[in-house]
Amino acid sequence: MTRRGRGAAARRRRATRLKSVAVGGVLVLVLLMVFWSVVWPYVTGAVVLGGVAAAGWWLWRTNRLVRGRDRLWRQEEAVKAGHRTLAEVDTMTGTEFEDLVASLCRRDGCTDVRRVGGANDNGADVVGRLPDGRSVVIQCKRYTPTSTIASRELRDLLGAKVHFGADLAVFVTTTRFSRPSEKFALQHGILAVHRDHLGLWNNGASLLSLSEVNGQGQGDSRHRARWNRAYGK
Repeated sequence: MTRRGRGAAARRRRATRLKSVAVGGVLVLVLLMVFWSVVWPYVTGAVVLGGVAAAGWWLWRTNRLVRGRDRLWRQEEAVKAGHRTLAEVDTMTGTEFEDLVASLCRRDGCTDVRRVGGANDNGADVVGRLPDGRSVVIQCKRYTPTSTIASRELRDLLGAKVHFGADLAVFVTTTRFSRPSEKFALQHGILAVHRDHLGLWNNGASLLSLSEVNGQGQGDSRHRARWNRAYGK
């Protein structure tokens, strides 16, 4: 069969289908007119239900959009309200720093967040639950920028993780980690938030997003030299 013949056959089939649809439509209209006194309550009910369903869907969608925008606005306002320079953080007391870390956790959607730091804190300063439901234990150290976090402090945090039965251990500090302590953190699944990552967190990055750069960002020897010059060591 030639292309022209196939085209003509296809047009005839389309015309036949259109004719069948038109005939069916006419029959439906005739039946509605004949039996209108019987079917009109059902037709009216279907129209009303369709209208109610459409209105309900529109209200649900509008409410969802409004709530989504409200959550975004609240998150942006929380970032603005909690924004502090690291120089301001350096002037905080240890307790104030723990409160800051707890507030950043709440901003990120963590629940059941509470500060437990003190004389008998069992190696933890803040505990709570991540947005995905996992439990977290956090150790906070507001040290001078010229200090270095030693491995033993991360071992204490690892013990706190076992004590509290936490799924994730996080060490947050205003300084940097030694090479052995950084290695220890990576080996034992500890999220090590050093000064640069703390700056990112404070400026709006989520705590969980920092896990993607865990063990990075402390730089090479030139970076450490600039660090020492900046902080007076």
